[in-house]
Amino acid sequence: MIKSMNVAWWVQRWAELNPAKTAIHYEHGQVSYAELHARCEAVASWLQGVGIEKGDRVAVLLDNCLEFIELYLACARLGAVFVPFNFRLAAPEIHYLLGNCRPRLFVFKETLTHKVAPLALKNHQPPLLAAVVGQPVEGGEFLSYSLQVAACAGQKPFLTSSLAPADPEEPQVIMYTSGTTGHPKGAVLTYQKSFFNSLNAGIFFQLAADDVMLIILPLYHSGGLFIQATPSLYQGATLLLHPRFDARLACRDIARHGVTKFLGVPTVYRALLALPAAQRSDLSSLKVCAIGGEQVTPELLLECRQGGFTARQIMGQTETSILLWASEEESLQRPGSVGRPVFHAEVQLRGEDGRPVNQPGQVGEIVARGPVVMKEYWRDPARSERALKGGWLHTGDLARRDQDGYYYLVGRFRDMYISGGENVYPAEVERVLNNHPQVEESAVVGEPHETWGEAGHAFVIPRPGQEPSAEDIRDYCRQHLAAFKVPGRVTFCRQFPRTPLGKVRKFLLLEENRLA
Repeated sequence: MIKSMNVAWWVQRWAELNPAKTAIHYEHGQVSYAELHARCEAVASWLQGVGIEKGDRVAVLLDNCLEFIELYLACARLGAVFVPFNFRLAAPEIHYLLGNCRPRLFVFKETLTHKVAPLALKNHQPPLLAAVVGQPVEGGEFLSYSLQVAACAGQKPFLTSSLAPADPEEPQVIMYTSGTTGHPKGAVLTYQKSFFNSLNAGIFFQLAADDVMLIILPLYHSGGLFIQATPSLYQGATLLLHPRFDARLACRDIARHGVTKFLGVPTVYRALLALPAAQRSDLSSLKVCAIGGEQVTPELLLECRQGGFTARQIMGQTETSILLWASEEESLQRPGSVGRPVFHAEVQLRGEDGRPVNQPGQVGEIVARGPVVMKEYWRDPARSERALKGGWLHTGDLARRDQDGYYYLVGRFRDMYISGGENVYPAEVERVLNNHPQVEESAVVGEPHETWGEAGHAFVIPRPGQEPSAEDIRDYCRQHLAAFKVPGRVTFCRQFPRTPLGKVRKFLLLEENRLA
């Protein structure tokens, strides 16, 4: 067993070295590292008792709770593959994921029973064992997680060499992409990836055992699980889990628990900054605030600094976790940059011909290789081959690089559109729009145009109390952009359809506009 790359081993070691140290604060209490390890052993014993073996998938539909972490650890203990589902999904979407990953066990929260009931799990093929966290569901169709685990208290799993991860490239987690278009893809993430990503995150966050990491991002996503929780467990730090984001409670707990490290998406920071100053007055414990998940404007970074959340940037995706980073100073001194590559990864820009783009200012696709890259997409060899062509992960993100090696995102490969023979990158247009004094947020999408082939359609959320006109917006763009980049149409919105992490679902913007 390669213990140094196994998160369950890290918890066991901290239980030996610092047993009384608080590992997790959660909604209903707290557990020390010794208690967390004991719970992991009990859960692993239960998993073995119901027939879970190395390589079996264990799917969970849980919010940020203690049970999520202990199942994650127990699966790593046995070499089972942990598969977290987005708890915001609808029943048909959950049905698709169950059919795709084919788990032996499915654990879900009692409050989500209304989503699970339509799935008729007792008729599932192949047979699927299910357990509920919380009060047992009437009818006895599902096992009670708490009763099952309590019955295994004090037990240790029976381990043999065949049950333990013997290869760093063995699958540890299948994490599904947020799926802004089409079906989600299951990124197969290995023990090696978790380990080296923890090293990267440790450097980025300057993590130490005395840190307290506030986690409001969902654990089913890379940001919560692999950028915050797992690296913190590696360092023997303390996790503070919030099952859902509440700006007021987040600020209260920063002061109450002495939170030192934090990660949020721009939507989270906007909500925090919207609080009255008195409710975010004591942020003195914060040492590192990180921001990522979508495009970050220089204006937002400045507002964060003025509001007590001096932020450094990260950029990554499910398939890699952190890939690029920038310090607080770099983020402000180089507006629009998402920084330089992390320590444990190789990053390049490649042109459409597959060759490296070496000239500063030229646009190319970000590609990456190294131990932080996923192994493949689960049960999808065609998309795996395309994504990992030539041994490099093709991220689909387009960027340019300056002479000092700092990267600047210009959009997604599939978002780019061609207007009058010229490439247009929506992110570039959005940066201009977001600088308009009356604009809160924008999203630009290419759509068919009779003359130019394609033209931009700008969707704009005005700032509160502002009522710009479409012509105001277009005139502003003409002052800052080439004519072919100026959106052909402007539509004003109150809000955008988003993924759970706040990314705009652009294809839905177009669909909603067609139906309007």
